[in-house]
Amino acid sequence: MTTYLEFEKPLAEIEGKAEELRAMARANEQMDVEKEAAALDKKAAHMLRDLYKDLSPWRKTQVARHPDRPHCKDYIDAIFAEYTPLAGDRNFADDHAVMGGLARFNDQPVVVIGHEKGHDTASRITRNFGMARPEGYRKAIRLMDLADRFRLPVITLVDTPGAYPGKGAEERGQAEAIARSTEKCLTIGVPLISVIIGEGGSGGAVAFATANRIAMLEHSVYSVISPEGCASILWKDAEKMREAAEALRLTAQDLKKLDVIDRIIREPLGGAQRDRAATIAAVGSEIALMLEELKGKKPSEIIKDRRKKFLDMGTKGLAA
Repeated sequence: MTTYLEFEKPLAEIEGKAEELRAMARANEQMDVEKEAAALDKKAAHMLRDLYKDLSPWRKTQVARHPDRPHCKDYIDAIFAEYTPLAGDRNFADDHAVMGGLARFNDQPVVVIGHEKGHDTASRITRNFGMARPEGYRKAIRLMDLADRFRLPVITLVDTPGAYPGKGAEERGQAEAIARSTEKCLTIGVPLISVIIGEGGSGGAVAFATANRIAMLEHSVYSVISPEGCASILWKDAEKMREAAEALRLTAQDLKKLDVIDRIIREPLGGAQRDRAATIAAVGSEIALMLEELKGKKPSEIIKDRRKKFLDMGTKGLAA
């Protein structure tokens, strides 16, 4: 069953009417409704194209949060082989919001790490909606150390509203864990590739995305804070999230102009959720290209490349 976003309600009505007609035809073989249903399909296709032709930053944020978008586990199952999950931070616990382990990508051994939000109520609660605790970042650090030791490229899949802000997480050193994960990203001598597949929220995303190459799906977002959080701080009104989304420059298109990211991965018309298989295949192709760019480089060159990328950030600007 298709889940529609708020701005897609007119589209939902048309597609719903087309499906109703076909359901009536299935119940009564004497009815011929295909012509009417096809006309509605054509109208829906035009409307979908118009809706997604020029999405506002806030609407892109809504699409990035769509519950039916493919999540980290979907990508790992589809484009990685022989995935062996590794659990725990060897200190406190295993954080289910972060999944990672050893795998093969195009028959090349790699380490893959990502945020997992879950796909239904039970799994979302188990995964804490993709919001990692300190032990999640410490698990990522452990996996990056492992990758560095055995000269394995690291691939990270980012999809989080941000790090978990709970009392227990703060008591166990949330800020320190995020900082150390970011530092580890900067110091490992193996290629580090990151893809923002949904939300890239705050330091919780930066801790995985301080990479040699960063790609974003066309309708994903990446920002220092959520639009609602920004609006609450600046205007004391979370309802001003549309203005905040505009000001944050959180879209893939703006971030590409600012050289914060390296490439944008096209999504199917209507977003990744409309054709999950095509989206996952496109991400796999881009990961292969980014790994190829870094192939054969010495550890010192890889570290220098990564550091230069982040030291150069801020040299470009966008007109307000």
